[in-house]
Amino acid sequence: MLGCLLAFPLCARAVDNAADLTQVRAKADTARDEKTLLATAEARIEQHRTGLAEIRVLDRDGKPLTHAEVRVRLVSHEFKLGCNGFLLADVSEPKIDPALQREYEARFGALLNYATLPFYWSTYETEQGQTKEADLRKMAAWCRAHNIVTKGHPLAWHEMFPGWARSLPDADVLKLQRERITEIVRSFKGSVDIFDVINETTVSAKSDNAIGRWVKAQGATRVVDEVLRLAHEANSQAKLLYNDFNLSADFETLVAELQQANAPMDSLGIQSHMHKELWPMDKVWSVCDTYARFGLPLHFTELTILSGRFKDKDDMDWATVRTDWESTPEGEQRQLEYGRKLYTLLFSHPAVEAITWWDFSDLNSWTGAPAGLLRKDMSPKPLYDWLREAFHQTWSTDVVVQSDASGTVRLRAFYGDYEVTATDAAGDSRKAKVSFSKRGPAQLQVTLN
Repeated sequence: MLGCLLAFPLCARAVDNAADLTQVRAKADTARDEKTLLATAEARIEQHRTGLAEIRVLDRDGKPLTHAEVRVRLVSHEFKLGCNGFLLADVSEPKIDPALQREYEARFGALLNYATLPFYWSTYETEQGQTKEADLRKMAAWCRAHNIVTKGHPLAWHEMFPGWARSLPDADVLKLQRERITEIVRSFKGSVDIFDVINETTVSAKSDNAIGRWVKAQGATRVVDEVLRLAHEANSQAKLLYNDFNLSADFETLVAELQQANAPMDSLGIQSHMHKELWPMDKVWSVCDTYARFGLPLHFTELTILSGRFKDKDDMDWATVRTDWESTPEGEQRQLEYGRKLYTLLFSHPAVEAITWWDFSDLNSWTGAPAGLLRKDMSPKPLYDWLREAFHQTWSTDVVVQSDASGTVRLRAFYGDYEVTATDAAGDSRKAKVSFSKRGPAQLQVTLN
């Protein structure tokens, strides 16, 4: 499927007062029904995910390769299709069966171009001064070798608080927290350049530890602003996110205040765990529209769709891992039917830049939920197969075009990284790589070696 070169003009103005926030929500809550949203999704995908490209093809001497057969094949979307990769690179504890490890990594690399890596303080530094830096570097290297962009998650959070830090004075803990942010962002520069800097400060003040008391004393805005600036100072090129599940006026107010303070916040992270119920499509669209009006790209950072039974309020304990929560054929079909609608809708929204699934396999899923794209034996569920077909075939570009007298080919293509292969009249083929970005030029030039 190919489309036209159009871009959505996101509002760059910060929503900066309570009245504006009310207006934002009122506009966003003008609901559109699911049928209409999905019926128009493919047109939006063409509009916002594709563009008209001109690629001038040169031979090794820099001369135009005229009237040649040129194949233009998408290798990786600019859109970030991701998952947390907590089992990657064989660093998990305890170790899993080697055959399952190989299957996990093969299926991860075959589908995704984006991976979230675990920098939780309590697991990254189980003993003070003893970190898992080597393991995280191994994970990042595996991703780099497989052309997968990495994100670190999270650098600060009131949950996953290290046990050894509970006996320290708050001032000492916060000093270590600030140093941790600086050290990780600086030392991982070039291998991990995207970070969920801090999580869920809209509810942090309720937590009885140094991070919670910090947010309670200083306020969420001041704390988030400070940690974003620390991360930015450590790597000015890093892309920094604020991440939250609390889709409320508190979240909106926080974002507006951070923008007023000119905090170095590049994207907004929206969590969408659906352990209890599925979001209606009009809610999904309303959430996108509400947060898009801040003018920042949206990342759906933690997406969970179960392939088993839901949990009611009284049966849901986020801190307990269940062993009796199984995937079922009926649940997998529901996961497929809902998941393909959700991914289609999110991919069609111009503000959404990334979707990260949570978790990849039922073998290591959070709370023991049947939430994976793979079963415990690493066999794919139906939604995994649909995602591969959708993002690697349906929503993809792989065409053969004849170059003109100037050596140029023109086509409509999805934004992303491409392999260009040209075959001349003698049957000789040459290849090159080129990137076609929504934010970059439409006129490209490649030299075939």
